[in-house]
Amino acid sequence: MFDRRRFVFGFGSLAAAGLAAACSSRSDGPAPVAAPEPKSPVKPAPKKILILGGTSFIGPHIVDAARARGHTLTLFNRGKTHPGLFPDVEKLVGDRDGKLDALKNRTWDAVVDTSGFVPRIVKMSAELLAPSVQHYIFISTISVYAKEDTVGQDESAPLNTMDDPTSEDRRYYGAAKALCEKTAEAAMPGRVANIRPGLIVGPLDPTGRFTHWPARLSEGNEVLCPGDGSTPTQIIDSRDLAAWIVKVIEDRTVGTYNALGPAQRMTMKDMIDGCNAAGGNKGKPVWVAADFLDKQGVEPWSEMPAWFDNKGEFAGFGTLSNARAVKAGLTFRPVVDTAKDTLAWLATLPDDERAKLRSQGIKPEKEAKVLAAWKAR
Repeated sequence: MFDRRRFVFGFGSLAAAGLAAACSSRSDGPAPVAAPEPKSPVKPAPKKILILGGTSFIGPHIVDAARARGHTLTLFNRGKTHPGLFPDVEKLVGDRDGKLDALKNRTWDAVVDTSGFVPRIVKMSAELLAPSVQHYIFISTISVYAKEDTVGQDESAPLNTMDDPTSEDRRYYGAAKALCEKTAEAAMPGRVANIRPGLIVGPLDPTGRFTHWPARLSEGNEVLCPGDGSTPTQIIDSRDLAAWIVKVIEDRTVGTYNALGPAQRMTMKDMIDGCNAAGGNKGKPVWVAADFLDKQGVEPWSEMPAWFDNKGEFAGFGTLSNARAVKAGLTFRPVVDTAKDTLAWLATLPDDERAKLRSQGIKPEKEAKVLAAWKAR
């Protein structure tokens, strides 16, 4: 069944903001500029890696991380998003939905599926590649989980389902992703790593969600912040995720992993303080009670990015266990570094693109109105 709560937190807040386009090759926009990553002193034997997608948001970070480790990349996509990116990397043109001829009669050590949203389509590529690929890394999402009402739940938590498993309605994003995971495993039993990120943030993020906080705080003045600062939240820097995906390939890691951080519990105040420090501590956070925000019609997540009041059905929000991923080598940079690099990346964008990203989160007029009401209560 369609669940409005899952739609808001899952596909509604992700794809409507651009994640579907970000992880696949289905959007147009300025060529991404990725920050260089430090190279590890220890390199494994080179691997041949196929990326389904690869030219937007997390894709370029995976390419950079893999090449820094000496691996050889092939990108398969429609050739419509940033086609001039990575001119020295092999590119195969096709379409996930039935136009897979370019993948035939080829072999790779691993495939990273950054663009799988429909089980039927994932089935086609996974079954085609099964005889010629040793390792399938499927980029899933924590939206696969049916509920967020339990603190500290891990990968064994119940998953979203839908009445019609053949439905391709994007409102069922989480349930469809859960089925995609099972589809990949059915095609390559024992060879799949299902990676479940939470809110992916940092340079190249086209959604503007996390970006709202460092950008707004760097503007200075009073900044509306949700609750009392104690509610937990979780994010993952796209570059940390990309580097770990490459490690997963190198280590032949399989299984299912919640890929979100940081390593220790982070509150909204921790995140806001890091974002504020990144911009020179110009902002003056004003923490407004959750019930007051609700009465003022301020929407969690969409208008207050990365936040839900951790009560009731969201009692476990921001507390998913990442212990398995950390044990498998996932590491995290400080949120202040992510925020600094996000601001630096924003500064490289054309004015219209920067304005589009800044349009996410609460609008300035509404923020001012709510702050005035809070002071006058």
